[in-house]
Amino acid sequence: MEGGNSPNLQLQQLPLATAAVSVQPHTDSFSYKENLIGALLAIFGHLVISIALNLQKYSHIRLAGSKDPRAYFKTKTWWCGLFLLVLGELGVFSSYAFAPLSLIVPLSAVSVIASAIIGIIFIKEKWKPKDFLSCGLAIVGTYLLITFGPNSHEKMTGENITRHLVSWPFLLYMLVEIVMFCLLLYFYKEKNANYIVVILLLVALLGSMTVVTVKAVAGMIVVSIQGNLQLDYPIFYIMLVCMIATAIFQATFLAQASQLYDSSQIASIGYILSTTVAITAGATFYLDFTGEDVLHICMFALGCLIAFLGVFLITRNRKKSVPFEPYISMDAMPGMQNMHDKGIAVQPDLKASFSYGALENNDNMPEIYTPATLPIVQEQHGSKGVSAPPYRVLEHGKKDCEVESIHLSKK
Repeated sequence: MEGGNSPNLQLQQLPLATAAVSVQPHTDSFSYKENLIGALLAIFGHLVISIALNLQKYSHIRLAGSKDPRAYFKTKTWWCGLFLLVLGELGVFSSYAFAPLSLIVPLSAVSVIASAIIGIIFIKEKWKPKDFLSCGLAIVGTYLLITFGPNSHEKMTGENITRHLVSWPFLLYMLVEIVMFCLLLYFYKEKNANYIVVILLLVALLGSMTVVTVKAVAGMIVVSIQGNLQLDYPIFYIMLVCMIATAIFQATFLAQASQLYDSSQIASIGYILSTTVAITAGATFYLDFTGEDVLHICMFALGCLIAFLGVFLITRNRKKSVPFEPYISMDAMPGMQNMHDKGIAVQPDLKASFSYGALENNDNMPEIYTPATLPIVQEQHGSKGVSAPPYRVLEHGKKDCEVESIHLSKK
């Protein structure tokens, strides 16, 4: 009887094994499809953001020197840039609902690459051949990030997010991050440590919480649209409030950094620090790299390093733009000394001629740059032994003015 039943058991087990094998490739292909959708949305969003920022930059350049500091509000170009900026941010926001956080965050390098290329084509920014090499490195790094990015997916339901929020790895990570943030904030506020790394580390720590909450909010909205309502969970509104609060404080620190340092330094160092901290937060909260093999993790890390290097080289080669000034600066005129130049006091130099509008002798300069000189009137003195001074000192009195006018009329 056992021999008669064993073939039936084998026949009954074959369909189960076949079904189990067929489900796994379907799940993998579906997860890769979600990764691709998220990556394309992120790339689209960053491209549109780059176009929007360059449109607003073009509007500011055209209206440079205008008497009205808010004249760009009246241009269609600036408002078109604002609309595209909102559209791009929506694209990046929705991308977090499909792909892992650790894959979406490094793709902000696309914005730096696109801004550089758009600046060359439309704003006529000058570039050197090595700048194209920098763009190539950033593109190669982005390709490796998409190809070897993490492939972990789960539905962003209220239960899953709550379970991740109270897990011990994330609680330990939050403890370390809070301690680091408080120490950096103490040195920044009390010790006046206005270093760019300190400020951008504060931005990066806040940004890691921003992207964690953005993924939770975006994922719960997408799940609710698909039919499983998640908006009645309190965790949704907790994440929403944290997302708005951290984004506001992040923008505040960025504004303070922009007043102290060049935007190119902020872009490169901020990208490196924010991406590193955000990937760590994603790996801790959402367990992005669970089940990934060592090769994929190493290639993903290599892609991050290449993208970091490309973005750093792109922003380093950019010079700080000089704002337009609707007047001629005195230190930019030929033959003029600056008030603060080597500590020299602004006094006339009486070497040979007293020049109007210059602070030094300009006899050796070309005629087109030589300022007009005032004639020196020398008086004849009765005593031959006394030399006449090279200039005349006049007292501005009424009587002296009358005597001087009579003297000149007799000549």
